[in-house]
Amino acid sequence: MLDLRQLRYFIAVAEAENVGRAAEQLHISQSPLSRQIRLLEDQLGVLLFERSRQRIRLTQEGRDLLGEARTLMANANRVETFARRLGAGNAGRLAMGYVEGAMYANIVSPSVRAFRAGSPLVTLSLQGLGSATQFDYLQRHMLDVGLAYRMPERESGLSSALVLDEAVALAIPKGHPLCGSRTLQPAQLDGQTWIAVTRQPVDTIRSALLAACQEAGFTPDIVYETTDPLASLYLVSSGLGVTLVQSALKTKAPEGVVFRDLKWLRLRVKIYLVWRSNDARPIVTAFREAVCTLAAV
Repeated sequence: MLDLRQLRYFIAVAEAENVGRAAEQLHISQSPLSRQIRLLEDQLGVLLFERSRQRIRLTQEGRDLLGEARTLMANANRVETFARRLGAGNAGRLAMGYVEGAMYANIVSPSVRAFRAGSPLVTLSLQGLGSATQFDYLQRHMLDVGLAYRMPERESGLSSALVLDEAVALAIPKGHPLCGSRTLQPAQLDGQTWIAVTRQPVDTIRSALLAACQEAGFTPDIVYETTDPLASLYLVSSGLGVTLVQSALKTKAPEGVVFRDLKWLRLRVKIYLVWRSNDARPIVTAFREAVCTLAAV
């Protein structure tokens, strides 16, 4: 195995064509430098220099090796620089999962932008995934961080931080009788045709919707179910019923949808930043700080 130090010495002597000047540049004495060059020649089994009292010159084999040695040292320097950037969290790859609510609430893009400002050389992989899938992928080291609708279990080996706690809004078809009231009471929603969002069994808000409505004094008549909140708004715009979505979707609704806030309804959309508890890598810490800083603004 070649010694990179010996190659560095070889390059210095080859460029200076004088062992003494090369020793001065390398800040070592001449005798150890000459010895290392001899050891390199012995190890490679080739004469690299023609020596005389006046100067030292490269042999043809030495000239051939010089180009390769320069390339190897340049690559070694790049590896060292990259390793240092990895250690500082400024390079590498980060795999991130997110639920659609994080995208709707404009958490994902600003967080990525803030993270990239401090770590421009990091490659990011973003995947839209349900909460349970994110937890599984994190435990299997297929993800580094996630944005989920719920907290992981305590014994999962995952940690979390709340980054969004947002109210929901009632979406009503334009021209619906409910549009005539600026403030709606629970009794007015009883008997309406409802559209529920069922993202996946573990992320669904259907059960939470039923519990919150029953606490308010009525039971919603769920006739339609969708897996996408935006799809539910298109059903509303077609006059097929009413639905509850996170408030961030007010600006993304199609024409023909009117929103009303229900301050009395105890139902909210929460988003949690999730990561492995034992993952202390700077790259993960930097992303967590970017997300939590934006969430605090």
